[in-house]
Amino acid sequence: MASILDETPPRPLFGPAAALAVLAGIGACLSLPALPPWPCLAFAFACGFGAWLHGDRLAGAFSLGLGLAGLHAAAGLAQQLPQALENQERMLSGRIVGLPQSEPRRTRFRMRVDAGAEMPPALRGKEVQLSCYDDFDAAEPGPRTALAAGARWRIRARLRAPRGLRNPGGFDSEAYALAQRIAATGYVREPGLARPLSPPAGIDAWRERLSRRIAAQVPQASSKFVRALALGDTQALADRDWEVLRANGLTHLIAISGFHVGLVAGFFALIAGAIWRLHPAWARCLPRQDAAGAAAVAGALTYAAVAGFALPTMRTALMIAVVAAARWSRRPQRGVESLALAAMALLFADPLAVLAPGFWLSFAGVAWLLWCLPPNPGAVRRPVRDFFGAQAIATLGLLPLSATLFGQASLAGPLANLAAVPWWSLVVVPLSLLGLGAESLCEGTGAFFWRWAARAFDATWPWFEALADTGVAAYGLPEAAWYALPLACLGAFWLLLPRGTPAKPLALLLWLPLLWPQRGLPKSGEAELTTIDVGQGLSVLVRTSEHALLYDMGPAVRDGYDAGERAVLPTLRALGVRRLDRIVVSHADNDHAGGWEAVRRSLPIADALAPQGSRVAQTRPCLAGTEWRWDGVRFRILHPPPDFPYLGNEASCVLRIETAHGAALLTGDIGEVIERRLLRQARADVRADVVWVAHHGSRGSSDPAFVAATGARYALVSAGYSNRFGHPNPGVVERWQEAGAGVPTTFESGALRVRLTADGITLAARRRQVPRLWDAVRRRERVSYRQESTRPLVPEG
Repeated sequence: MASILDETPPRPLFGPAAALAVLAGIGACLSLPALPPWPCLAFAFACGFGAWLHGDRLAGAFSLGLGLAGLHAAAGLAQQLPQALENQERMLSGRIVGLPQSEPRRTRFRMRVDAGAEMPPALRGKEVQLSCYDDFDAAEPGPRTALAAGARWRIRARLRAPRGLRNPGGFDSEAYALAQRIAATGYVREPGLARPLSPPAGIDAWRERLSRRIAAQVPQASSKFVRALALGDTQALADRDWEVLRANGLTHLIAISGFHVGLVAGFFALIAGAIWRLHPAWARCLPRQDAAGAAAVAGALTYAAVAGFALPTMRTALMIAVVAAARWSRRPQRGVESLALAAMALLFADPLAVLAPGFWLSFAGVAWLLWCLPPNPGAVRRPVRDFFGAQAIATLGLLPLSATLFGQASLAGPLANLAAVPWWSLVVVPLSLLGLGAESLCEGTGAFFWRWAARAFDATWPWFEALADTGVAAYGLPEAAWYALPLACLGAFWLLLPRGTPAKPLALLLWLPLLWPQRGLPKSGEAELTTIDVGQGLSVLVRTSEHALLYDMGPAVRDGYDAGERAVLPTLRALGVRRLDRIVVSHADNDHAGGWEAVRRSLPIADALAPQGSRVAQTRPCLAGTEWRWDGVRFRILHPPPDFPYLGNEASCVLRIETAHGAALLTGDIGEVIERRLLRQARADVRADVVWVAHHGSRGSSDPAFVAATGARYALVSAGYSNRFGHPNPGVVERWQEAGAGVPTTFESGALRVRLTADGITLAARRRQVPRLWDAVRRRERVSYRQESTRPLVPEG
């Protein structure tokens, strides 16, 4: 009898421990640099499932999560467009899914390709992400305005497999494509020849119609926020709007959240309860509480569909379903158990959801609140105190995750949320949802509610804009080591323990690796040069022990992609650069100077140089003979001379950097004529251990005599993947390799970091330094003419 009583009861199948084990297994799988063969993943899944049901449930749940995530990832990667079909034009027919995102000069949309035999086999039934552009000389939007959600179209598109830039602190578009199961990306060819096959239909078409009605019936500029809060349609929000939201820590409120779903579910439950009260006899067949629960689940799922099944809405809908099921079974369910069951349901349905920041913020936020503010039926209710307590817990508990996921902490977040959470949640959101319901029942009746929602939103937005413009609202954080996040979470847990817990101030020490990480700056006489992956362009950050210089800022397309905003600034923040002591704009071509305005707007800059006559705003002439010293490192401008006319590429500023341990040469876009001129003037000045290949490796640069004179160990090429210019030219690459130089490229390696230190000259490639199983380069064979360097890359650390 004693042995029976001493036996430990089995852990619940869907308890918090099992949910954490499944999550750990999924995270372990997605952290691998490459996937094991699928039979190994299937074996791990099968063994884990068996152990989860009948054996060690925690070990089984871990193995189950690992195998399940691996199988989903393998299937997602296998459905992506094969390399052999890249950059080919294909005639596609399919249905537009989601809401097309209209920008000043393009419309982005996703299409689910038809499964018919006339479609390419590699794309049948799969989703592709496409862009439709206006002509460069178009005065107003063209055929792309006819693209509507839910409509079927026939178009010609040029496609390639999902591929993105790889930089410290940058957005991982390849992970996003895998999580969204996007098979290919591309753009529409000859938009005027695209033809609609059937009119808009389905839930997405309904969402778009409602969004257009809000835009038409609400004259205030804040109608775009009403659309976001009511329908999850954020396409009208400008970069400025997102900047204000990020600076104030309010991005979690502006998109549809679980609170919206709770409101709708509660409203449906109230309606069902009222109907059952009017018809008491119905309770004989179905009790009133069960009917209210069923109505709440139906309302939650309906609104989740209206919101495009966004992750926070699905989390809340699942939790409501779990609570309703517990009531139907007459079994009490604690909040933490409901959260665990909702998490497992979501992870079993889509384990790749963990690649989205919203997953972590959504579940972690609820988990912190459930742990710190457990329900106590006998406690005295203090609404104001409870509200402030919840705000403090959410702010402190989610700070480590927010800092890691977004690379910044909002110093104004606690203050802004104190105003925004109650006002937006209790006034703006209900009015937006009432308008949505009224408009769905009778066209034209939602305008009243939407206009009042816009007025209520306008009452607070100017204050948030002013707060964001103070310059101290958001604090950028450098990229931290892998262990910084768990240490900071442990510190938050320690701080949130009950009163009387000893040594609470010591918990702040656990935050140091995250908030003040090691930046690895060079010592005196040393230098670090980071080539930022900007696509078809150039941007190089040069750092000494106490100074930072930026050479070029990458390309920018008018009303479109801006490398300064999307690649350069995130990299600078991730590397801890908060000011620039000097900028050198090699010349005014867009692929080098396009990001200048974005960088100049966002960072304090002490000085800026550009070629005379280039007309780059707020710069002084970049002239040969100019030199300066920073921290034992010598900088010299070698070209152009004072009397040299501005000739575009040939007038590029050539910068030489000399340290005690080696030299580097930045050449811009100069051609063979200027290279030979530099050789005639001072041959010794072009000798360097590291050279940035001129003009992205074009055929008109890299003169043989110049290549030989440099004696470079590394010749770095900054170019975009599959660019239309064919950079780098195979002959140029071969020329540098025959001279004994390794020729890494940004489109293959991501950001390239060179260090000239007392320990030697090392080069680290971002894609090798931070490997990911979804990495496009690692999964595809390299083009035949790019051979491995005779001098292999030396990874740091």
